[in-house]
Amino acid sequence: MLIDFFYTLRAARLPVSVKEYLTLLEAVRQGVVGPLSDDGGWAIDDFYYLARTALVKDEKHYDKFDRAFAAYFKGVETVADFSRDVPLEWLRKNLELELSPEERARIEKMGWDELMETLKKRFEEQKERHEGGSKMIGTGGTSPFGAYGYNPQGIRIGQDKGRNRSAVKVWDQRAYKDYDDSQELGTRNIKVALRRLRKFAREGAEEELDLDDTIRSTAANAGWLDIKMVPERHNNVKVLLLMDVGGTMDEHIHRVEELFSAAKAEFKHLEFYYFHNCVYDFMWKNNRRRFSEKFPTWDIIRKYNKDYKLVFVGDATMSPYEILQPGGSVEYNNEEAGAEWLQRLTHAFPKFAWINPEPQGVWQYRQSISVVQQLMNQRMYPLTLKGLEEAMRLLSK
Repeated sequence: MLIDFFYTLRAARLPVSVKEYLTLLEAVRQGVVGPLSDDGGWAIDDFYYLARTALVKDEKHYDKFDRAFAAYFKGVETVADFSRDVPLEWLRKNLELELSPEERARIEKMGWDELMETLKKRFEEQKERHEGGSKMIGTGGTSPFGAYGYNPQGIRIGQDKGRNRSAVKVWDQRAYKDYDDSQELGTRNIKVALRRLRKFAREGAEEELDLDDTIRSTAANAGWLDIKMVPERHNNVKVLLLMDVGGTMDEHIHRVEELFSAAKAEFKHLEFYYFHNCVYDFMWKNNRRRFSEKFPTWDIIRKYNKDYKLVFVGDATMSPYEILQPGGSVEYNNEEAGAEWLQRLTHAFPKFAWINPEPQGVWQYRQSISVVQQLMNQRMYPLTLKGLEEAMRLLSK
């Protein structure tokens, strides 16, 4: 069984060697995994951690490993035996509410202060679980509070992912994943588009042969070889890349990873940070440690000079409260609105642009995108080859 597992990991482009595979086999033989399950197999959670420890040497590959592990060990199960319990997830999905446009238009949209005050009252009043309805915290209704229902602007509580992209806050701890900077590009076109933002310079140690000067010096030296070296040419442009991660950005992971890989290959001076939905008072570099290793936004503004080109990458799809309202973040109560931080960043770095992976045709239907466009002085471009070329041309001026 494990040899097929090994090939599954290799097919997922994980750098797993035969030596590491043999280490895993030896650990299994020595009884590291246990206790045994009722059917004679391993405890799957124990085996997961053992395999990850033995086979994965860099945490940036954890996401690939998780996907490959799930694909191999968690195959699709067909429920044909009606004596078995109905999966809970089926019941949850049955509660998801689908409304007509006319019904949606009749549902009340609360303001920010009213929404928060009403939620506080519901917590005090409610004593039991609710399904459906338009008032209490529950599932499958039109209340602003709960899961699997519909409200134009509500607080999502206990739902695995967004459906209508209109939640003001999300009452769950969510885990985000770092973008993979080793993603193999299917095309070099993204790199070509980024090369419009180039400014070559020769800096550092003299490591490259200057053929023309060597010939000239040798000739002037009566034929005695006189080798001349020069520093290697590098793209001297400095880029500060701020990337939205998690939530609705999960739909765009592949293309953002391609962009991230191309940017790391093209720009020698590249600094990157993550944020979620909108920039607030801190960002992070590792999504597994985003709460323990915070980088204050003020420190980032002070650390880098004005010659850095500032590039945001995000779908700008969120509740407008997240941009305009103090406390609007879906994860915590930010003291200052996201718009304030966006303005500070664009003032600190005059050369800036926003790259949006959402199709440009839907921009006009998203209020939050219009708000961000205004804050960016209309410097928002789609994540297409043409959009990248236009953004790089703007930044190179």
